[in-house]
Amino acid sequence: MATARRTRLRPEERRNQLVALGVATLADRPLAEVTVEEIAAEAGVSTGLVYYYFGSKNGLHHEIVRRARDSMLHASEPQPELPPAERLATTLSQLVTYVREHGPTFYSLVRGAASGDEEVRAVIEDARRQQTERALAVLLELGVPDTELLRIAVRSWVALAEQALVDGGINSDLAADELVGYLERSLGGVVAAVVPGAAEALLGASANSAKA
Repeated sequence: MATARRTRLRPEERRNQLVALGVATLADRPLAEVTVEEIAAEAGVSTGLVYYYFGSKNGLHHEIVRRARDSMLHASEPQPELPPAERLATTLSQLVTYVREHGPTFYSLVRGAASGDEEVRAVIEDARRQQTERALAVLLELGVPDTELLRIAVRSWVALAEQALVDGGINSDLAADELVGYLERSLGGVVAAVVPGAAEALLGASANSAKA
């Protein structure tokens, strides 16, 4: 990467710049390989300044992961005005688009769950929690009973969806609508395993919204 000419920025602007450069670097390599020296050189600042803002390489990594997580969640933000099944389909479509456009960053987030850094794992687990809550909100609006087993099942579906997005969204030319359809049906299958027949509400509503 080319070295940027140093310009004077306010502290918050400089900090944001360094984090943004770190997120951009995920397009080329995994988080573990992002170094303070590289980010400092890219920004045209001293390594000491990077340490001043983040304390350590791990501190920098934490902020990079948070920024990447927030970007993904924002890009797939549910549209509350839509009916529940249509909202789910739209959210999944937005997520597939994000993965196609930011594949290496998404991959770094997914694989970051295996990081030896507890704080990095916590940031990624929070993203999974939010994705689980988004899916649960749709199911509960459609009348699926809220049980502990349902929550466990939907959380497991989030993990399945992550792998499907890596394999079908990054490493494949699979059509986006096929991938979205699979994710919807797989959620329906998970729900059916918990409450037989309950998935019909989700899949039926999804089919009706597709015809509208």
